[in-house]
Amino acid sequence: MSRFLFILVLILTALLALLVSAMNASRVEIELAFARVASPLGVALVVAFTIGLLAGLAWQIQWVAQLLSERGRLRRALRIAEAKARSESADKT
Repeated sequence: MSRFLFILVLILTALLALLVSAMNASRVEIELAFARVASPLGVALVVAFTIGLLAGLAWQIQWVAQLLSERGRLRRALRIAEAKARSESADKT
């Protein structure tokens, strides 16, 4: 079911991108730092949206990686503290 929904959303997104491109056919010039590009407005909008999504995804992946790394450090510290507490309680008895 999850795979079906993913494919359905992907197809709907592609159709929406096609519709945006078709509805905005006027040409625009885009000046980048190293080049000047002329393209239809719809294509420029879809490309800019896609680049934004990919940049957000990359930031999220980096953030999750930091959280997982921190979780690993905390687990190791907890194991060390538990072992120390056990050894101290064993020494007292």
